[in-house]
Amino acid sequence: MKLFVALLVSALAISSSFAFDPSQLQDICVAVDEPKNAVFVNGKFCKNPNLTVADDFLFRGINIPRDTNNSVGSIVTMVAVDQLPGLNTLGISLARIDYAPSGLNPPHIHPRATEVIMCVQGELYVGFVLSNQLGNRLVTQILKAGDVFVFPFAMIHFQLNIGKTAAVAISSLSSQNPGVITIANAVFGSKPLIDPKVLTKAFQVDKKTIDYLESQFWYNNHS
Repeated sequence: MKLFVALLVSALAISSSFAFDPSQLQDICVAVDEPKNAVFVNGKFCKNPNLTVADDFLFRGINIPRDTNNSVGSIVTMVAVDQLPGLNTLGISLARIDYAPSGLNPPHIHPRATEVIMCVQGELYVGFVLSNQLGNRLVTQILKAGDVFVFPFAMIHFQLNIGKTAAVAISSLSSQNPGVITIANAVFGSKPLIDPKVLTKAFQVDKKTIDYLESQFWYNNHS
């Protein structure tokens, strides 16, 4: 029995160690699309460290507001490993979110990250939903400039601009490639579409409602 418990604890420890981005394996590991003279590690090929340059670690333009004239009234500027190769293996990324008045960053999850968000300008209503195990309790707060809020790992969360002017937030995520799944886009805009029989049962509505929702254009504000 003691051996079984020891093996179980070891298995849980090993599985937990792979739940997040692995720790960096060397001082630097800059992402490179061309595998020639590279070593495959941590999901991206690494550039030869002797060939790295300062620009591999630089991203410009996070200070520039972007157009929020879209159906949700928000736009996310992501700075992850695809935009900043020097982030490879470092387990962190950054994003800027611009919101029009009444703009929404719709309910979504980051499958590989916890997110810490800071309101830089404006007033945001933010929140996340806990798991079924905790009764899907909604946790919300109103953020003003300078306030910081955390969205726990992989929880459904959102932000809504409740001010009368544009708002801006900066977020940090605990993965070089946090990913995003916008709930409405995934459920009603999948390719191919989910069978309406599944969704009518899941949402307890008629097929006409599901057909309407699946016919809509679901804007992706993470670009």
